[in-house]
Amino acid sequence: MSSLLQALIRIGAVCRKEVLHLIHDRLTFGMVVMIPLFQLVLFGYTINTDVRQVPAGLVDQPANSFSRQLALDLEATQVLHFIARCATPQELEGRIRDGELSAGLVIPPDAEERYQLGDRPTAQLVVDGSDTMVAGALRQLANFRFAPGRTLSNRDTPQAISVRLLYNPERRAALFTVPGLLGVILTMTMIMFTSIAIVRERERGNMELLIATPIRNLELMIGKIIPYIGIGLLQVSVILFLGVLLFAIPVAGKLLEIYTVCLIFILANLTLGLMISTLARNQLAAMQMFIFVFLPSMLLSGFMFPFVAMPRVARQLAEVLPLTHFLRIIRGIILRGEPLTGMGADIGYLLGFATLFLAISAFRFSKRLE
Repeated sequence: MSSLLQALIRIGAVCRKEVLHLIHDRLTFGMVVMIPLFQLVLFGYTINTDVRQVPAGLVDQPANSFSRQLALDLEATQVLHFIARCATPQELEGRIRDGELSAGLVIPPDAEERYQLGDRPTAQLVVDGSDTMVAGALRQLANFRFAPGRTLSNRDTPQAISVRLLYNPERRAALFTVPGLLGVILTMTMIMFTSIAIVRERERGNMELLIATPIRNLELMIGKIIPYIGIGLLQVSVILFLGVLLFAIPVAGKLLEIYTVCLIFILANLTLGLMISTLARNQLAAMQMFIFVFLPSMLLSGFMFPFVAMPRVARQLAEVLPLTHFLRIIRGIILRGEPLTGMGADIGYLLGFATLFLAISAFRFSKRLE
């Protein structure tokens, strides 16, 4: 009995020591509280699969009271939000290809005649099918019934809208998922590798060797990330090859443009990982910070959930993340063949992000032992 009591006392002493360690380790204690809280807020508030207010264009060729009423009734469903007017269907499709719009309504000159005869759809909804989640929601508008003046019963009202999907008429989910996985895999590996780079040097005792060298902070940072750039580009090649081979992903854009954007994105992730490495005291802390960055990138970037369905605050937060901009670019190039000239804002943000965090990392790094 006494031996059992002594064992319990020893176990209690170890538990007390571990609790005190957790309390004094502010980073670990903060992660214990913040990660569940962050997950709850992200899943409960920002994640929303109910697609609303999709940015759309309008081609109103008859421009009469009938066509205006059709557009108003369709916008009243709150699925579409007309933010632009286009003169021709060709202009509308061009703006969808450039990523300015996700859909567009084309009302032909004989729309009222079509409605009266009831033999053809009154108008056509053109949808960017590369985003399968948004396209799936917009396809439901094919069931929309238009009855101006309520003169017809809903049962007898002719079909008002036909839906045409661009870039993914077969509605294949792989066309949307595989380019997104390219960004997610690069985010995960590049940040994780470099987030432990400086910490590993300190824990292995290699920092003394660096102290004795004349190397500058910026030179060390650049030397750390160059090998991982090659690893990242190799990952891009493997993912693109398997995407085409296994999932028949049609690459509409130029390979040079794809690799250029991937290189910029890799640099942005590597510099973010370096900054984490200068903040963390050990590899465990670095991994905790990595999770804290990677989780919102997965949930808010538009990889898992429709970007347009998120609240405005969540979208503003997502714009800070490099993955949000990269997914917008890479899907535009691979699926729609969008040229880089139309993505200057997103590319400029990634370049600025990489430059800023490289400078911060070099500033924070110190070659002296703490």
